[in-house]
Amino acid sequence: MAVGEVNAAQSGAQPFRGRLLDGLATSLSTRGYRDTTVADIVRNAKTSKRTFYDQFASKEECFVELLRSNNEDLIARIRAAIDPDADWEQQVRRAVDAYVAHIASRPAITLSWIREAPALGDVALPLNRRAMEQLTDMVVDLSSGAGFQRAGLSPISRPVALILLGGFRELTALLVEDGRDVADLTEPALTAALAILGARSSAQHQPG
Repeated sequence: MAVGEVNAAQSGAQPFRGRLLDGLATSLSTRGYRDTTVADIVRNAKTSKRTFYDQFASKEECFVELLRSNNEDLIARIRAAIDPDADWEQQVRRAVDAYVAHIASRPAITLSWIREAPALGDVALPLNRRAMEQLTDMVVDLSSGAGFQRAGLSPISRPVALILLGGFRELTALLVEDGRDVADLTEPALTAALAILGARSSAQHQPG
């Protein structure tokens, strides 16, 4: 997905807001968040600073809104890829593939979320907590489907889901920082997810 498509839905209802978010997304790809200025954003968006401040109080507010939208898109993309009636291994593979495809389409935004958003402190804390809560909910929901039940698997616990997601995030950031192919995340992510769920299966079927 191209940067210009990041906020297609918002652009229909609020064209200037959507263009400004896309303008920031473009600048993240070329300059990074720290070096991006409001002037960069409005130049990319082909709008004015007055238009920017009609929509956002600051660069930080625009950044948080972009990340919130991106995180929602990520979760929606993964959920749409999963068939809860499929075998659990297939569901995990589809979820990982959807995650990797999303990251590959928006590497700069993802890296900014992982590395730069925490530096904003209280401004970004609610965003980060909400994103991890939603991602954890998604993993727990995934492991609660019919395919997992057929395999005798109980839903994954929230702490374990959070640990799994934290590993995904860190490896994602390292790959993007090093300029490597994000597809290199696929096999390690699958190995970790399948091993964690497989270990739960083995433990459940061991004699007491």
